Amino acid sequence: MTLILMNGNEAVKRVAHNPLVWSARRILSGVAVVWAAATFAFLIQCLLPGDRAQIIINVRSGNVGPAAPVELAAINAQYGFDQPLVVQYANYIWRILHGDLGESYQQHRSVAGIIAEQIGPTIVLAIAALLMAWVIAILTTLLIAGRDNIWSKLLSGAQIFLATVPPYWLATILLVVFAVNLRIFPVVGESSPMGLVLPTLALALELSGFFGQVVLNEFTRVLEQPFVTSARARGMSDFGVRFHHILRHAALPGITLSGWALGKLLSGAILIEVVFARQGLGGVIVAATSSRDVPIVSGAVLISAGLFVLVSVIVDLAYRMLDPRMKLT
Repeated sequence: MTLILMNGNEAVKRVAHNPLVWSARRILSGVAVVWAAATFAFLIQCLLPGDRAQIIINVRSGNVGPAAPVELAAINAQYGFDQPLVVQYANYIWRILHGDLGESYQQHRSVAGIIAEQIGPTIVLAIAALLMAWVIAILTTLLIAGRDNIWSKLLSGAQIFLATVPPYWLATILLVVFAVNLRIFPVVGESSPMGLVLPTLALALELSGFFGQVVLNEFTRVLEQPFVTSARARGMSDFGVRFHHILRHAALPGITLSGWALGKLLSGAILIEVVFARQGLGGVIVAATSSRDVPIVSGAVLISAGLFVLVSVIVDLAYRMLDPRMKLT
């Protein structure tokens, strides 16, 4: 009986570790996240105070007075607001499955088209900030981990400080100092590489402090492992041991957080784009929020959720490539 149970457990483990099973589980969990985001976006449209038809008419006309019942009825029929809530929800999900995120109340254009036009610069900014944050975190960790001197203490303190500073505050300081006073970078954000430097720094510095502390703790622990002593005994330099052996293991906890970090950067990039007047989703969402153009806001929520799921899967794969000991669980 015990042998049968052991064989059964081994079979279950083999099935769970199967790449196809892992992929199916990741896809299903990703679908659940996107579905939850879609439901949240639908509830935003339905539960906001005020009549949706009245809001649309006010946005289009620029007036704030009550609309005629005939106008309200026409808008309700056009957008399906006169149907039961369950039917509206089913139609909303059906349109999303066909790539239709609705129509902007203000621009009278497809939300998917508006987001597609503006999301490129936002993604570029978020990815650039993630890469720069990792570069800063790795360099500072290589310099300070396992060392007891004034410079290591200062860098460690700087990491803690940066991890707690709001990016928009850093963005304002960088803008005033390097763009307005020193005039090294453009005041108004551009699509050029020079226009990307300050917004990227504003996002990357905070995240580098967070990554740096996570990697530093693991780096310090790995320094005491036997394989580090063995590598040094073979004549490898201190930098070689740190870079080739320790860093690979120490970076794993930070890599698992990269998916969350990129999602955070996408939302943070929207604020930074407004500060630097950059092209991207930031200006579109701010304008949509101020004018109550709900389809654009809910569409941005849904797209962000989809990107978060995609990045999470990529991060999981990267983690397992860096650490072959990990199973597909």
